[in-house]
Amino acid sequence: MRPHSSLKQEFLKEWIKGLQRCSFPKKSILERKKAIKLSADIAMASARNGTTCWSRALISSAAKDGSDNNHLVKQILGPESDRPAVENKAPARQASVCKKILKRSCRIRRRGRRKCGAAAAPSSIAKHLVKKRRQILRSLIPGGEFMNEICLIEETLDYITSLRVQVDVMRSLATASVRGTE
Repeated sequence: MRPHSSLKQEFLKEWIKGLQRCSFPKKSILERKKAIKLSADIAMASARNGTTCWSRALISSAAKDGSDNNHLVKQILGPESDRPAVENKAPARQASVCKKILKRSCRIRRRGRRKCGAAAAPSSIAKHLVKKRRQILRSLIPGGEFMNEICLIEETLDYITSLRVQVDVMRSLATASVRGTE
């Protein structure tokens, strides 16, 4: 992991480059807000140069052909040569097969469960809570549904670091703009 300061500099450079490529005249406030947020997310992912699963997933989900953001993402990222490698580690077909297998195994487990009257063991309650929290975490991290537990934790830590950097840079810009208007 890179130091905070170099990550901040890289994010700011990518974000400014993305904002310069977006044209804001004749756009509504909601369209501007969407473009700014998207450019910040793409800049955050670009600052990682596609080295993390969440950054590749964030760029690929934003750049999907059927999405409204596709044109905006192409503007922000610029020419194809500037883009980081965007590849999904788990193809869609493999993911759907894995989901089918998971559903089947869950059905089999449900059949074997105890009746409602029996008390659950504390360890099974703890396992259920951990499983539920892991599912929530997977839904929060871009590309998290394709990660195992260890990779999910590492990617989560990296994603949190990047989000903190994004907030710090945005806060610094907001503070500087307020001071500039005084």
